[in-house]
Amino acid sequence: MATRKIAVLVGSLRKESFTRKVAKALVLLAPSTLELEIIEIGQLEMYNQDDDPSPPPTYVEFREKISQFDGILFCTPEYNRSVPAVLKNAVDVGSRPPGKSVWSGKPGGIVSVSPGALGGFGANHHLRQSLMAVNVPTMQQPEAYVGNAGKLFEGAELIDEATTVHLQKYIDAFATWVERHAD
Repeated sequence: MATRKIAVLVGSLRKESFTRKVAKALVLLAPSTLELEIIEIGQLEMYNQDDDPSPPPTYVEFREKISQFDGILFCTPEYNRSVPAVLKNAVDVGSRPPGKSVWSGKPGGIVSVSPGALGGFGANHHLRQSLMAVNVPTMQQPEAYVGNAGKLFEGAELIDEATTVHLQKYIDAFATWVERHAD
């Protein structure tokens, strides 16, 4: 199997967010067939269709960067039972202009993270709706809801064995998903 490049989008802007810590753990757990790279999204201006004829440089750079990847892993916290604006904005920026989406056909996965017990269930499913609309074949099983995130880390290190095992199973299944949907 070829090594597949995977963009990891983190929906939290906090440097020490639980979501970013989970994303970094996934980078370490990824099998050798995946090369994961966290792509920053906080610099993207809010999407405005008026900018389509002459997009801001950050849009152009982001779209060019994402187009180089074989798949996308979305790591999202849950804000008010939904996806953070910064992550939804990245999806919108990448999907435009019409007919030139950088997402179309790229296999995707979602890992939602929350200090609460539900593990970001609402955000996970809201993001799935948007990804369906931009033609990202999103892995359905296993699902990854990481709850009680405040108890899983010591500093930046994931110390919860059950969560580590779960994330390992998830990223291994994601590698198979990406290979199945690769060009």
